[in-house]
Amino acid sequence: MSMRNSLIPTFLAATVLASGGISALAQGYGGPYGFGATPSAEEIAAVDIDAMPDGRGLPPGSGTYQDGREIFMAQCAACHGEDLQGIPDVGIGGDRLIGGRGSLASDSPAKTVESYWPHATTVFDYVKRAMPFHAPGSLSDDEVYAVTAFILGETDIIGRDDVVNAETLPQVQMPNRDGFVPDPRPDVHNYE
Repeated sequence: MSMRNSLIPTFLAATVLASGGISALAQGYGGPYGFGATPSAEEIAAVDIDAMPDGRGLPPGSGTYQDGREIFMAQCAACHGEDLQGIPDVGIGGDRLIGGRGSLASDSPAKTVESYWPHATTVFDYVKRAMPFHAPGSLSDDEVYAVTAFILGETDIIGRDDVVNAETLPQVQMPNRDGFVPDPRPDVHNYE
């Protein structure tokens, strides 16, 4: 056993004693692991979305390219760049969002919204849950639809005059929609 691994049981024992010992844990102090809190209904609702490829679970609302451009420049460009080409030196992501079509089988693949993602609803889902980096989940549904419209418009996947909403987004045909192999396991749901 390495020195590092031998310190883990010692650390855990010290943590249990510092939290009031085994009796405190047995009484439910801080839950079964001795830390954390039960999320409120509001906290769960903030991340409880299921934006499926066919549109099920998308909320009401809508957004346009122009509105999305303004939101993107204010909330997203610091990490993803004004040209959506990413800023690799920001240290917190800064992933490139566009370009790279047809590059996945090349020696220099670019995993972007444009080249990799098979469903447009995934853009909405990801932005809603995880962006902006400094305040995930803080954008309204209309703002997320607008940012989605901006990203898809910049890639020419949709027109810059198109309105994105729960009805139109699932109809968007992504460039890599046929780039994934369905999972044959019976307990897996493949959405096409």
